[in-house]
Amino acid sequence: MSDFRAQVLLRIFFFRSPLFRSQRLFVCLGLASVLVLSGCSAVQVKLGMKVYLEKIPVTSMTASLPKGPGIAPGDKLPLVVTFTQPDGKLLTTEGEGQGKILWKDLNVTTSVVTANQKGVVSLARDPRISDGKVAHVAITVPSHPDLRAELDIPMRYDRNFVENFSGSSGSSGSDGSNGMSGSSGSTGSFDPEHPVAGGDGSDGTAGSNGGNGGNGGDGPPVQVRVALRPGSHPLLQVSVFAEGHETLYLVDPQGGSLTVRSNGGSGGSAGKGGRGGSGGSGGVGSPNGHSGRDGSNGQDGMSGSSGNGGRITVTYDPQALAYLHVIRLSNPGGPHPLFNQEHVPSLW
Repeated sequence: MSDFRAQVLLRIFFFRSPLFRSQRLFVCLGLASVLVLSGCSAVQVKLGMKVYLEKIPVTSMTASLPKGPGIAPGDKLPLVVTFTQPDGKLLTTEGEGQGKILWKDLNVTTSVVTANQKGVVSLARDPRISDGKVAHVAITVPSHPDLRAELDIPMRYDRNFVENFSGSSGSSGSDGSNGMSGSSGSTGSFDPEHPVAGGDGSDGTAGSNGGNGGNGGDGPPVQVRVALRPGSHPLLQVSVFAEGHETLYLVDPQGGSLTVRSNGGSGGSAGKGGRGGSGGSGGVGSPNGHSGRDGSNGQDGMSGSSGNGGRITVTYDPQALAYLHVIRLSNPGGPHPLFNQEHVPSLW
């Protein structure tokens, strides 16, 4: 039998074997999983996991915020749109709705807030953007121009806001260098009439010690200013300034708070000691030479100490005194926070 004919028969046998079929199935399943996980909508529709809205009759639609009802500065909340079919069956959007309707089949327009292509609504952290306003979301369906859903989103300021500052981290200690291996002893002789002993191997050198980690820097000083927005539902206007940057907050004392931290930086990690060099082997001969001793390992360095918290100074308007308990301060190891009472005008 020729080599060519043998190769052809071998390939036919392999392609028809159960082993090849099982491997082919495994590869196909793997590729399908990759496509599904990568979000390929065409593949998901083919597999029945998603549907194109243009091919489905629907009579109405509604929008909701399951994690609402309101939104606070810095929040991200997922939208869910529910469609009703002529037979009363409900279909929901993908994502938070865990449904089959693709978000790319919908148009979402917003005011005050923004929405991404996955149906997630976001509000900027700066409260001046949302103060005194109501966000609005409108959803339309290009394939069903008669359908429209709208949603007002009220603003909330009863969140537990956090502002963190930290000193610089300490530098890591350098690792020690490894010791050098000793040299092997010279070769002797096994001649019975003229025996020569093998030479001794030299000792390995010691590894050097690891360096110490640097200490962390102290937290930066922080200036906090607090003004009261009076009214039937009073709110606190708060400015937090540190490291040349100011952040503004609007805090609802009824359920909300602001935590300000100025922590010291973490200490640098210690360097590892170098390994001692191995002793050289003794030379062969009559008798053999002695091997050299291994060098000692270097000692690990010491970790750096963490820095102390920075000073926090709070300047508050007299009208805000009754609500200062919602301003929480933390600066471990630092000086006690300072509180100054003076007139603080509206911050914006």
